[in-house]
Amino acid sequence: MAEKVPVYDNHVHMDPSGRNVDAAREFEATGGTGLTLVTLPYRQVPITRGEDFERSFEITLSLADKAREATDLEINVAVGPYPVLILPLSEKYGLERAEEMMIEGMASAARMVEEGKACAIGEIGRPHFDVPEEIWDASNRILLRGMEHAKELGCPVIIHCESGTTETNRSLSDMARSAGLDPGMVVKHSSPPFVTDSETFGVMPSIPASKKNISEALGKGSTRLMLETDYIDDPERPGMMMPVTTVPTKVKMLLSTGRLGPEDINRICRDIPDSLYHR
Repeated sequence: MAEKVPVYDNHVHMDPSGRNVDAAREFEATGGTGLTLVTLPYRQVPITRGEDFERSFEITLSLADKAREATDLEINVAVGPYPVLILPLSEKYGLERAEEMMIEGMASAARMVEEGKACAIGEIGRPHFDVPEEIWDASNRILLRGMEHAKELGCPVIIHCESGTTETNRSLSDMARSAGLDPGMVVKHSSPPFVTDSETFGVMPSIPASKKNISEALGKGSTRLMLETDYIDDPERPGMMMPVTTVPTKVKMLLSTGRLGPEDINRICRDIPDSLYHR
């Protein structure tokens, strides 16, 4: 790149059994400057009670510390009960107890934000596929509690849920408002290239950094977005989602072709993440 600009990936996972720190080094070597490290369920910590979520979140914090020691990356951490977990938990313990466990996990995530160990609650939300109505309703109750915590803490929530239509963003915006949370503090992970007000309803889009998505989003004349890879770091699925080098590569391409200037990249990769995570 002609000049140093921030390069931020808003959704990265690390796994204790994966590449973790090596992946962070590769991201930095390719031009990356910062990322949001988002927790996922770890096979090392089966969830059998609400307290187990805190043990899982501690793994995320440990991985973030190791990556910070090995690199100069800015690493912002999001912790929260992964929404799809409600399915196996309800099968094993019943839906009522599963919901209670997820709510306890949400409270643990909020405590970590309050203590300054994490800066966002996520990824939380609801399953991204069709589920029975009672699972859907319980998932929305859990998500609302997460938004209420975020309102109390002044932090963002990172949402995992169904995608594809603007109605998803409308529902997230409405729920945020009912919790007293600014919809702009709701980050839609794996968002379609929705960037206009009529598409986002105030929700912040975090868009997978494919050439098609970026082109479609920028074609609407807005840079109110973040880019992400959803890098999984699963040693059993090394080709899943996008390589950790994707966002640096795409930012270089956008600059070299003149599609975006440094000021646009600064907004996408510095100003917007800072406004969310540095509060």
